[in-house]
Amino acid sequence: MASKDVQKVVPFEGSKLSKKEQIAHMFDDIAGRYDFLNHFMSLGIDVQWRKKALKLLRPLQPKTLLDVATGTGDVAIMAHRMLQPEKITGIDISEGMLALGREKVAKAGLSDVITLQQGDSETISFPDATFDAITAAFGVRNFEHLEKGLAEMCRVLKPGGKAVILEFSNPTKTPVKQLYNFYFRYITPMIGKWIARNQAAYTYLPDSVKAFPQGQAMCDILHKVGFQAVTCKTLTFGICSIYCATR
Repeated sequence: MASKDVQKVVPFEGSKLSKKEQIAHMFDDIAGRYDFLNHFMSLGIDVQWRKKALKLLRPLQPKTLLDVATGTGDVAIMAHRMLQPEKITGIDISEGMLALGREKVAKAGLSDVITLQQGDSETISFPDATFDAITAAFGVRNFEHLEKGLAEMCRVLKPGGKAVILEFSNPTKTPVKQLYNFYFRYITPMIGKWIARNQAAYTYLPDSVKAFPQGQAMCDILHKVGFQAVTCKTLTFGICSIYCATR
């Protein structure tokens, strides 16, 4: 039921486009302001969240890594610095985000290690058991069919490989819960309207987080699609969660 609810939450209510098409259009539109807004609205904490997620992969020492919903490549670039894999591949459905990501990769001198390409998370164009590790930061809640996308991630992961998923979650303790809900419901769309000039994108954000299965519900889905040893750790008063799972 949870994944069905996620599917119903779309950026543009009333649009005839599929959720996948709407997501691609939305991120193409806000690509140039996405990184700034991410850091601005999270007060820079999102960088620390990514580092904590990637640290979970250090014992694995992955040689090949897939970054799903890579966006502008922040996680891919950070993964290179922290983990030093031989090859990192990032996929995303938004060509606008990828174009900016490729510029960042080239500027960092990492074009021979990091490849960013357009790709659909629900039909990942790689053979079974291709990657040692998979990362996904703030992207799986945008999947049109959550279970299908997670199952694809499991399929292309090598046996014994590990997936780390970073995603927003809803705090449950007072007063963080109330402050968070107020900020997400009223302040975030306002910032999106003023800075990103796309209020719909930043109204969709809190709606998608609210609908997304969290904690044990998400762990159950990961188990269902084939993952093992699934864990969930909450960060910053429950604002963010790291899901770690092994194939």
